[in-house]
Amino acid sequence: MSTLLTINVINEEDTAQNMFFFQEPAVYAGGPTVYSNSLYSANLGPTSGGSTLTFQANLQYYAGIQEAHSTPEVGQASGYTSASQAIDLALASGGATNDFTEATLNPLALSAPTAGEGIQDGAFRIAVPSFSPPALYNVGSAVQVNGLTTLSNFVQASPNTFTDCQPILKYYVQTGSYTAGTVMNFTQSSQTAALCDFTGGYTTAQVKLKSNGTWDVSMS
Repeated sequence: MSTLLTINVINEEDTAQNMFFFQEPAVYAGGPTVYSNSLYSANLGPTSGGSTLTFQANLQYYAGIQEAHSTPEVGQASGYTSASQAIDLALASGGATNDFTEATLNPLALSAPTAGEGIQDGAFRIAVPSFSPPALYNVGSAVQVNGLTTLSNFVQASPNTFTDCQPILKYYVQTGSYTAGTVMNFTQSSQTAALCDFTGGYTTAQVKLKSNGTWDVSMS
């Protein structure tokens, strides 16, 4: 059974709050512009009514590709048709892992991963074939959240290139109403968000929105 990273949220404010969840952007080789999507959103009532909001992300890593109409814009859906593929990360030891996948564009798909060469420790690689404008594609790290796979963070693909992506197991909770798959401003939203850092091997975060509007986070 796959490991689930779980975030349980309670709201100690007097009124219901919209909450959304997002991930720290992965590291992409070459320094391209990185965009972030919301992964999940829901309305959470006050804890006085017994309400708890639960977010669960599969620890399995996924490569993702998505067709897009235009350059990503905050508050808008990042794209439409998408494909994802469970994938491994490269090992520092250089041992063989299934960390390389190839995209096809018609139909949109990612191949079953195989062992790549020269991929940085902790990253996976997506090979994008040649294509011509006005076609646009987003490629990056996808996450399976509450059973649905969503492109979490991504770059705009260039034709006939490799995209190397190193995911980061840090998730955030913030008040707001960005629905899953909607582009959000990571820098702005993360400044006052609750950080749930799973990089140390934790699997559960207990998050509390306190009555004064600040957050309390406990990891286990």
